[in-house]
Amino acid sequence: MTNIQRAFCVFLSLIFLCVVAALTGDFFKHGEIYRQLPLYCLLEKKAQQEETGRDRETEMLLKEKNEEHLGEEVEAENRKEQEALLMAEVEEAEKKEEKQKKEVQKSEEKSADSTENKKDTGVENKEPEITKPEITQMEITPAGSDAAEKKASVEKTVKEQETVAVPHPQIDLSPAKLADFDYVMNQFFILDSNTETNAQQISGTRFLGEDLSIKQDSKVPQILIYHTHSQETFVDSREGKEEDTIVGVGNYLTDLLEEKYGYQVIHVTDAFDMMGGTLDRSKAYDYARISIEKVLEENPTVEVVIDLHRDGVPDDRRLVTEVNGKSTAQLLFYNGLSYTVNQGAVSYLPNPYIEENLAFSFQLEYQAAQYYPDLYRGIYLAGLRYNLHLKPRALLLEAGAQTNTVEEVRNAMEPFADILNRVLKGSDKED
Repeated sequence: MTNIQRAFCVFLSLIFLCVVAALTGDFFKHGEIYRQLPLYCLLEKKAQQEETGRDRETEMLLKEKNEEHLGEEVEAENRKEQEALLMAEVEEAEKKEEKQKKEVQKSEEKSADSTENKKDTGVENKEPEITKPEITQMEITPAGSDAAEKKASVEKTVKEQETVAVPHPQIDLSPAKLADFDYVMNQFFILDSNTETNAQQISGTRFLGEDLSIKQDSKVPQILIYHTHSQETFVDSREGKEEDTIVGVGNYLTDLLEEKYGYQVIHVTDAFDMMGGTLDRSKAYDYARISIEKVLEENPTVEVVIDLHRDGVPDDRRLVTEVNGKSTAQLLFYNGLSYTVNQGAVSYLPNPYIEENLAFSFQLEYQAAQYYPDLYRGIYLAGLRYNLHLKPRALLLEAGAQTNTVEEVRNAMEPFADILNRVLKGSDKED
């Protein structure tokens, strides 16, 4: 080491001693003197800031996770509460249904006891009114003929039906309830999403007040039955067999109305949904209207027009109940309001009989609610017209669906003929 270098080192040592002497005594009190150095303090402060930042970020993440967890717990709790409420409602409905079944059973048992007592005392049961022309015809028809067998079968069917045809409604049919728009809509009607209605248009008490009875005259046609969709069949229909189609069901309904209830019926069996041997329903309602208008013009005594259909439902659904011990397809009445949500009143489909059409369907369903409460599905309200403008007592009837058997749908015609006869006789005014 040179003299210059030695001198420089001594100079630096003196400077260091001076600096140390200038510092406060606190510097020497700490065991880790290096922590007091400016550079170390700077680096330590920066590290603490970074750590604080990381802690805050971690805290925010934890907070978010906790919030998510708590939200999931709240949702799960809400779901449990909703499920509990639904289960309670289901249990209540089941209890109510069971109670109603018991009431119906008691009513039937009471009716059976009453019938048996009458038999024991020699008093005849009151039979439904049978028109004299029918009785006379039955008496003069040879016993061995096909017609006699047919009439005997129809009469037996209706007698079986009338044995238990006593009022046993499962819903409240009091005037107060029938005046309640919401109640009537919930119990009797099904509203399509393409249309709308209100309390001014739908009134159960007003509908029942409409006089839709007719003066029966077996000498002239008073009822017309046709099928806009004549090719509708059922789950067990045989190909090419008319009796297994909706037309065959119409034949059976015609027989019931004529041979039991004494009406003269026109049954139009034209295929309005077949064009050139091919199924085509695009203009079926137009073709049906033109044809039926001509028939009505030629037969002005016709007062009731029935377009008989079957419904279309998912293949796993069956519209079936039991009436008088028979498996029976359920019924749906269909009404058009000539009004859609998008365009309002459908001016090109005018119908001056909307009120009467609705009242006719309602009175039929009212009778069904009394005597066959499991038979009816409701009154479907749609936006178009469906040729119901042809007569005030015009009806579109959906009998069962493609998943029903032919027998089930035929069986449904028996209670339907009964409630139709009750409405046309004005039975709702008598009961």
